[in-house]
Amino acid sequence: MTFKPGQSGNPAGKPPGTRNRVTRAVEELLDGEAEALTRKAVEMAKAGDIQAMRICLDRIAPARKDRYVPIDLPPLDSADDAVKASAVIVAALSAGDLTPSEASELGKLVGNYVTALTAADFEKRLRQIEAAQAGA
Repeated sequence: MTFKPGQSGNPAGKPPGTRNRVTRAVEELLDGEAEALTRKAVEMAKAGDIQAMRICLDRIAPARKDRYVPIDLPPLDSADDAVKASAVIVAALSAGDLTPSEASELGKLVGNYVTALTAADFEKRLRQIEAAQAGA
């Protein structure tokens, strides 16, 4: 065996920007054909081809991943504030200002913040107890 177990034959790996052989072959085949292929896809979509329509629409208006959600949440300084923030989120959902998935994500954010507050409070109390026991 020429290589030790766990040791690569090429420790540096592929150089950055190196493309796969198949990717290069596909690019060479399609080189100069993009306009004709696009035109054909549009013609097929106009003729009623559902798959061609989907391809064209995915390029024109791709599915939205995330968006900025302008919402005024109250400051979160305690777990009690999370109740107020949750009420604001539910009200925005009810008013149609948030989608259910957006409200859910904001709710998770508030929940994670409360978890962090709880952990910080627990650590603070533990240190106080340890300090009191060390002083006694």
